[in-house]
Amino acid sequence: MPVLVDTCGWIEWLTDGALAKRFAPHLKQPEEVVVPTAIQFELYKWVKRERDEVTALEIIGLTEQCSVVPLDTATALLAADLSLAHRLSFADALIYATAQQHGASLATSDDHFEKLPEVEFYRKRAR
Repeated sequence: MPVLVDTCGWIEWLTDGALAKRFAPHLKQPEEVVVPTAIQFELYKWVKRERDEVTALEIIGLTEQCSVVPLDTATALLAADLSLAHRLSFADALIYATAQQHGASLATSDDHFEKLPEVEFYRKRAR
């Protein structure tokens, strides 16, 4: 089954964070990973801010090994419906809608998705 790893999962994996081992099995099989361009935006922005542009572009290169999905009208409209139904932000709605459109589960540690269908939720431990 395809999986969409949320931005938080990519960051956990890239930084060897507390949940890195939970997300790693998904990211080791790039042919099964769906990457919306919204996640490319978030990753590039985060890595460029935290590291540098060269590293950010290298990470985008990793995402290009996956199935990159641009935003289209059907996904935008589904995202709007999901945003209304589940009180999701713009980016979260786009990410969740992309997973739904591509029959993918959503792997995340973002609380906004915790109780939604087709979500593999990994709880962050209190520090």
